[in-house]
Amino acid sequence: MPLPSREEARVLLEQHVTDDYQRYHARMVATALEGYAGQFGGDPELGFITGLLHDLDFERHPATHPRESLRWFADWGFPEELIHAVEAHAHGYNGFTTLPRTKLAAALLATDELCGLLYAYRKMNPVRYGEMKPASIRKKIKDTAFAAKIDRATIFTGCEHLGVPVDDHIANVIRFLAAFD
Repeated sequence: MPLPSREEARVLLEQHVTDDYQRYHARMVATALEGYAGQFGGDPELGFITGLLHDLDFERHPATHPRESLRWFADWGFPEELIHAVEAHAHGYNGFTTLPRTKLAAALLATDELCGLLYAYRKMNPVRYGEMKPASIRKKIKDTAFAAKIDRATIFTGCEHLGVPVDDHIANVIRFLAAFD
């Protein structure tokens, strides 16, 4: 199977992910990666599908994530760029050491944890994503007591490989998510 359609990817997400937050998070990351694909001249469909499926095995296999997903994606014949991006987004976890070598992989690494932080910020400050101020989010990144489980280092590593300063990355993701609300 080549890249699945959005509908096929949505069905896979629903089959493998039952947690409402994880599904919401997957849609956030998908939206942001679609935005980055457009910005860097990549394939928006590949960006969206990669974001939607990046945590497909996390709920059932957190201690080995994304090992199962990588096996499934290979078995299903998904594009190598998607497989690499999902593997690289686990850099530093569960024995994964692959660093991003594509814009898609770097964008996923930079965006995944930032989306979690934006979600937490919104829970405390009921504003639309597009109304968030990058400076306020930057302060929350520095405040390690806020959303303490968010790994800030992966945001910075992803931005470095993406070639986008952190402040610009925050502004980009806010802009990409403005229509998400």
